[in-house]
Amino acid sequence: MKYYDKLIFELSRKGRCGYSLPDSPYQETTAAIPENLRRGTEPALPEVSELDVVRHYTNLSDMNFGVDTGFYPLGSCTMKYNPKINEEIASMPGFKGIHPLQPASTVQGALRLYRDLCKALSVVTGMAEFTLNPFAGAHGELTGLMIMRRYHISRGDTGRVKVIVPDSAHGTNPASAAVCGLEVVQVKSTADGTIDVEDLKPLLDNTVAGIMMTNPNTLGLFESRIREIADLVHGCGGLLYYDGANMNPLLGVVRPGDMGFDIMHLNLHKTFSTPHGGGGPGAGPVGVAEHLAAYLPVPSVCENSDGSLYVQGNACGYATVSAESIPAGQISGFTGNFGVLLRAYAYILMLGRQNIKMAGPLAVLGANYIKESLKDFYRLPIDTVCKHEFVFDGLADRSTGVTTLDVAKRLLDYGFHAPTIYFPLLFHQSIMIEPTETESKETLDGFIDIMKRIAQEALTEPESLKTAPHTTPVRRLDETSAARQPVLTFRMLSSLN
Repeated sequence: MKYYDKLIFELSRKGRCGYSLPDSPYQETTAAIPENLRRGTEPALPEVSELDVVRHYTNLSDMNFGVDTGFYPLGSCTMKYNPKINEEIASMPGFKGIHPLQPASTVQGALRLYRDLCKALSVVTGMAEFTLNPFAGAHGELTGLMIMRRYHISRGDTGRVKVIVPDSAHGTNPASAAVCGLEVVQVKSTADGTIDVEDLKPLLDNTVAGIMMTNPNTLGLFESRIREIADLVHGCGGLLYYDGANMNPLLGVVRPGDMGFDIMHLNLHKTFSTPHGGGGPGAGPVGVAEHLAAYLPVPSVCENSDGSLYVQGNACGYATVSAESIPAGQISGFTGNFGVLLRAYAYILMLGRQNIKMAGPLAVLGANYIKESLKDFYRLPIDTVCKHEFVFDGLADRSTGVTTLDVAKRLLDYGFHAPTIYFPLLFHQSIMIEPTETESKETLDGFIDIMKRIAQEALTEPESLKTAPHTTPVRRLDETSAARQPVLTFRMLSSLN
């Protein structure tokens, strides 16, 4: 262990101080703190110099892996580069310094941005109207399903309590349906990885509220029978929900609204380049077809006859409307994660109507290039043209017992983040790879070369994979124990004395 790999508590020396604050002229204000809330003893904080503190946090940041430091081929997660112009715009004082309780007349620019982003997303997706209020993709899913359910109930069709979900779906799909109080019915996939339409047909009746689909699906394959599926579901009175997690390869090429979807969410933090990971921040706007626009949640940004904007249905200081006219209610505070929305808006404007059409085809090209380059070294269960991502089923030669987990851990030694592994659940040794459109051919070639080298190592020196990683700050963990019995408090591991 290097000296500055040690935790800041291990660097602590009694009496050492990194700062000095002047005496407060308001000592008597401590009396305002109730006696039962005051500390009896000083907090147990490390005693270190300012330089040690700076080095500690700088070294910690160097241990993190991010899209700014290396290739992130996470399938289904779309970890693309976040252009720095987005950050500059989001940091502008006129945006950063506003407060959601300001009068609408003082935030017309922010409200205009909200409306313009809704219109831009409607154009890209073929939906009639959007709300930007949901805080994440899963939150958007729940909101969309609430709209679906409220639509049926408002028409007196209360028996529609089932949502059909493909067996290849993202895990949030059945979870969101269950949270919304709906019954999940699974539809099988065919050998080519797409929805089995013949298995779907018997499931459709007057108890079906709708179907949730991702297209391209979780295997990175386009559901070519989508129009037929839409006609079947609509024919039984159900609605189509589009999980927009995989919207990235369709940008400017195909629109969910044109496929027949009624409701959808978008992961702005995936398709539109805003930072994500570690639980946030995110944004999951929900779009709907015209016949569902009245069911979108509030608050919403509306336009007066003179072109000025106002916020409707917000119980936090703006004009409110009656509960009867808010079918989907309020699902978040104010109007969503504004900083994330800003970044996505900047990204869309930067690309423009013409260049945004390049994102999808470039993502598809990169994924197919990697797939074709590696399919002799890793098992390819579905050998066909993919869209933005694809799935291997472990190594082509498993004779030495090397698993998908071993491959993923070994990749860390070579400076690449691991792909998504063991998902989707259709294959036992899934390796799910998505390069995105922002990576250069040189980066993809480097990744391909290392994946080939690892496949060779699996045959010639398998133990190097089974004990990997070897060069990271933390070696391979007991992940089961780490999840079930996490150590959440500091423990002194060593001493500098």
